[in-house]
Amino acid sequence: MAIQKEQVVAKALELLDEAGLDGLTMRRLADAMEIKAASLYWHFVNKQVLLDAMADALVADVAVTPMNAGQSWRERVAQVAGEMRGALLARRDGARVYAGTYVTTDNVLRVGDALMAPLREAGAGTRLASWGAFSVLYFLLGFVMEESGLARDAMPAAELDQRAEAFQAAALARFSHLAAAREDIFNPDFEARFRFGLDLLLDGLAVRLAAGE
Repeated sequence: MAIQKEQVVAKALELLDEAGLDGLTMRRLADAMEIKAASLYWHFVNKQVLLDAMADALVADVAVTPMNAGQSWRERVAQVAGEMRGALLARRDGARVYAGTYVTTDNVLRVGDALMAPLREAGAGTRLASWGAFSVLYFLLGFVMEESGLARDAMPAAELDQRAEAFQAAALARFSHLAAAREDIFNPDFEARFRFGLDLLLDGLAVRLAAGE
């Protein structure tokens, strides 16, 4: 029975959860599927092409639900950003797979359009809408990478506490502002931190919109 692209992507995502992006290789994937590497390369000529397909699959369920007509442009952008964050967190190294791919598939393009649409409909020009949307995307990609790395289920609690103590010791010696903010810097409330950063971006976009950009 001929193997399908969708089967390869599904197995690659499973392997991503098991081994992470660095552990995902074409040979390892072929072995996991019990096929020859040549069969894998028939569908995906190299790992980057496979990663592009995985990036598309990661956001298959993002921005598919129609927006509420009564939502503001801020609420709509925040909804898409929140869905995107959830989708990338659902897979190990999801943000790393997605970042820098510049995939031109329907799922990926739909997400970008969904981030831009509220801004355009609020009166933004093409530059403010596109650069603003991509700024939101860049923020959430970086945030999810950090969140994934600092989450206590990704790093043993003892190791994270040890790093926090080392940080405090070094900061107290030379960097007083970092030392004073230790509790905030290591605050594990990622939901609040994400909302804080997103609000900063949305506040800036609101100012630019009011200026007629």
